[in-house]
Amino acid sequence: MTKVKREVEVLVLSDIHLGTKGCRAEELLKYLNSIQPKKVILNGDIVDIWQFKKRYWPKSHMRIIKHFTSLLSKGIPIFYITGNHDELLRKFEGFTLGKLSIVNKLILNINGKKAWVFHGDVFDITMQYAKWLTRLGSIGYDLLIMINSAVNYFAKLVGREKVSLSKKIKNSVKSAVKYINDFERLAAEIAIDKGYDFVLCGHIHQPEQKQISSKNGSTTYLNSGDWVESLSSLEYKDGEWKIYEYDEDQKAKAIEPDLESYKLDDNEKIFKELLSEFMADSNLKVS
Repeated sequence: MTKVKREVEVLVLSDIHLGTKGCRAEELLKYLNSIQPKKVILNGDIVDIWQFKKRYWPKSHMRIIKHFTSLLSKGIPIFYITGNHDELLRKFEGFTLGKLSIVNKLILNINGKKAWVFHGDVFDITMQYAKWLTRLGSIGYDLLIMINSAVNYFAKLVGREKVSLSKKIKNSVKSAVKYINDFERLAAEIAIDKGYDFVLCGHIHQPEQKQISSKNGSTTYLNSGDWVESLSSLEYKDGEWKIYEYDEDQKAKAIEPDLESYKLDDNEKIFKELLSEFMADSNLKVS
């Protein structure tokens, strides 16, 4: 029996980090196969070009690309907003192919309101002035995620609940909490000054939805989280934005399609050509 897919007007995903071992591609594919979006916004760090030298690109990651290209072939628009881990895409800013657009930011007019969508790394001072430090932090984060996976594996064996080591660190270290608060406040204040009703970000892997006010007004700050730990997205439907959080214990999951049987269309061929160009220096094969 075919399961009915849940309709979503706008889907926002960020920080998938395809090409890293921390990426939860299988869970993301199940989620994508359970919904039917009318518009998709990929808000940065979708493909983790920083990590390509690890030569890690499993079939499950290619299935995510195939799913997106299958949406394009159905006429569903996809906006790929560049982030810091896929910054090489920024040289293609303004590129369009059918329903695919590569941009650095997006102003979305929706039901008479304006939403400002961008990744958020422009606020990261270390990203601007000490890129080597940011890359080092990325390596450490990737290692922490691998350790976390091992911890949760053994926790499951003994009947304990899963834990997120990075979330515990972020919630306990004052400087991390301050950074997140400053990030949210700065994004909101700029949005207010520009007259935007919503501001949508990624980058900090912290799903959030809150109203933020200043002396000049207020706006709704939204963050789509990530698909490394939070397994979350933003969905717009029936005039409302909501945070979706994947629950692997849910029973009503769409059955994963056999995406290996998909034929390559023109969109996917060109997408693979772009990936091949980005990965040329790392000698990573796209299969």
